[in-house]
Amino acid sequence: MSKYIPNEMVKEYHGKICMHSDVYFAKRNGTLYTGKICNPYKGEPSASQTAVRTKFQTACAAAKAALADATQRAALLAAFKNQKKYPTLWGYTFAQEYSKL
Repeated sequence: MSKYIPNEMVKEYHGKICMHSDVYFAKRNGTLYTGKICNPYKGEPSASQTAVRTKFQTACAAAKAALADATQRAALLAAFKNQKKYPTLWGYTFAQEYSKL
């Protein structure tokens, strides 16, 4: 397998190009990845899949609310600056809210 070296227009892509696309781009730990979803699941979600999705939505809403509140945002920003695991404030905040569930 050859190494993927993007041209200048592709370097900043992440996620899917459009909602109908089965090709995605990602950057993890400084490495660019591209992939294609070959056999997407088309059945109804199971109870455990629904539970995980609900937990994710709840954590996302809580993170948005926490970042919207100036007091909480300042506290989260101070804690975020003292850690190295999460590269973004959003990622750090989401992880904190997800761990509470």
